[in-house]
Order: sequence, then C-alpha cells, then structure tokens
Amino acid sequence: MSGKIPVDELQAYLGRLTQQARASLLVEIERKLLYGENVPGSDIMLAQLRAEFRKSGQSGDRAGNPSRYFFKPIEALFVDRPSELAHSGQISRGSLAAIWELISQVLLRAMADDYCEKMKRAIVANNAQEARQIAAGFQSKVIKTLEVTLSSPQGIEGVRSGLGKFTSSRASFDDLKKIMSALRVGDALAALGEALPPKIENLAGETFARLRGLLDAFVAKHPEAMPFALTIVATRLATRWQLMRFATEAARGRNADDVAATRYAISISMVLDHLDDKRVALRHALKNNHILIAKTVLAEIYDIEHALAGINRLDESDWGRRLDQLMTAIAGDLQTEFQTLPENTQHVLGSRAFHRRSSAPALVTYLAGKSRDALAEGAAYCRGLVGRGHRSAG
Repeated sequence: MSGKIPVDELQAYLGRLTQQARASLLVEIERKLLYGENVPGSDIMLAQLRAEFRKSGQSGDRAGNPSRYFFKPIEALFVDRPSELAHSGQISRGSLAAIWELISQVLLRAMADDYCEKMKRAIVANNAQEARQIAAGFQSKVIKTLEVTLSSPQGIEGVRSGLGKFTSSRASFDDLKKIMSALRVGDALAALGEALPPKIENLAGETFARLRGLLDAFVAKHPEAMPFALTIVATRLATRWQLMRFATEAARGRNADDVAATRYAISISMVLDHLDDKRVALRHALKNNHILIAKTVLAEIYDIEHALAGINRLDESDWGRRLDQLMTAIAGDLQTEFQTLPENTQHVLGSRAFHRRSSAPALVTYLAGKSRDALAEGAAYCRGLVGRGHRSAG
C-alpha cells in the first residue's frame, strides 16, 4: 500500500512537523507495526525518520531535553504500549511527544518558551535541584490550565483538535488526562517508590504484608491514584502476575465476584494486560525463529494462566472471557508457526487441552526440537517443569 503514496508528499508532510512530532510519529509507527496494524507509507516514513535521528544522534527523550524533566516525576508509569492498549495506571510513551507539543505550542507557548530557557540554563549548570524546582513550577501551571480548559465541552474539543495536529491516536487524549492526574500526586508517588524495595522476588508473607500496608496508606489518601500506585509496585515485581494477590487476598472468597468487589480488582485486568504483552512477545519470537525465547515466554504465559485459573468462576466474568480470547489468539499464532513444518511432524496443538498449563512441557520439547542448538536445553527445561509438578503435587 505504501508504494501508492507519492514519496514527495510524505517527505513534505514530515518536513512540516517539528522534531518532537517526528519523534512521536516514529514511535507510533513502530508500535502499530509491532501490534500487527497496517500503516500506509510506513516503509518510507520509517526509513527517513530513522535516518534523521541516527544522523543527529538525538531523540525526543534525551536526558538534556526540558520535556524530559517535565515528565520525570511520573516516568515509572510509562510503557511501550499503544495508547489504545494502556490501562488506567499506564501512560504510553508514544503520546509524550504529542502532548508536549500541545503544551508548548498550543496551550502555553510563551510560558513553555520561558520554562525551556530556564531549564536549559539549569541543565548546563548541572543544577539538579534548580531543574526540579523549575519543572515543578511549570507542572503546576500546566495542571491548572488543563483543569480550566477541560472543564467545558468546547475546551475538551479544542484540546482534542490540538493533539490531532501531532498524533493520529485519539487515545492520546486519555494519556493527557492521566498525566494531569499523576502529576497532581507526583510527590506521593515518588515517596511510594522510595519506600518500595528495588526488586521484589516473591510477593508473599511479610513482604506482602508490608507492601499491602504501604499501598493501603497511599490509597487512603489518594484513592483516585490507586492504578498508578499498582503500576509502580508492578515494576518492582520479579514475577509480574503476582500483582493480582492484592485483589485475591483482599477478597472475601475465591469467586470472581468476590475479587471484583475489592478496591484492587483492577490488578486482575493489569495481569491480563501483562499476558497480552507476552502474547505479542511470543508472536515476535516465533516470527523471527527465536525458539529459545519463545519457549521462555510460553512458559510465562502458562504460569499467568494457571494463576488466573485459581479464581473460581472466572469463566463467567469479563476477565475469564478476555483470558479465553488471549489464549485462543496465542494458540492461533502457534498453529500458524506449526503449519510451516513438514506435514508428518507431530505437535500438541490438536485440542483445547493445549491451552492448559499441563501441556507446556510437551510443547516446549516440540519447539526446542526445531532448533538443533536448543534441543539439549529444551530437554533440561522440561525435566525441570516435570520436577516442579511433582513437588507441587506433593
């Protein structure tokens, strides 16, 4: 499709964009392609944008950029997911350049110019404290401006129209609102992050009790910011799906309705989002014939499914329906991969039982068999899974 679009028109379009907007466009195109979406003219635009940023050695997210300091207090919430797929505790990095352009070119142009000049002087002087103070002052002005602007339908439409000049994603408006909400409680989120361990190997026992206390205290003061707090906790978890324990441990029972009634119910949706990320990672690994990576990701997928299956009557809930959709999509991707093999090759994708975690060892063996170098490691991995199964049964 891209061949039908005149190259000169695309180049003229790119030439009309600011550097920040071009950086945003590059990120957005790459993310859409990663998620299998068709982007007309993507090959031409990617080639020009990548060449430009390679040549300059710069990006919209470089450490010395004033916009980086503006967003820094909430950078723990940024994810490499498209805005449309970011949950209420996440902010898509792909939206940041467009939102900064809206702020600096549309909403508060004069104030933004003044902010950038002051910030650049602080950066050159290597004065981190002054830089934080300058950023905090401008953040306060932006929040107040957005609160007034978004209080009317006309203001909302104006902001949507302004964002439309810098990104084609309408969901970036949601990211803007999340940025405004997160900046309001930026100090509290930073304090929560400082109180958390750098890495949490297992969210259980005393560790869980301590983190639950920290989270309960935060949510009591900032209930509207609870998804942000959960996102920060999730970034510290070695095993991301354990985030769901905040909901399951707070529930009266193990039924999906009981879990849904807790204040931390959104953690289940967050775990499902994590499963979706693993689905994308598996598809990418299979597409590039990275069998060992596919094996590892697939094992993580089954661990997540197994954990979610511990919620009773899950299949009667929206969570269960989404889990089924994700696992069906994963099976479809694997089926596509298996169809590239000789017809007489045996595999385990013949029934619905493939979706259950118990089939993982057989599937891993099959995947490893596709690669001579992976065969020995795959056999050892399967023995480990079987041994773990015996220990769990005991």
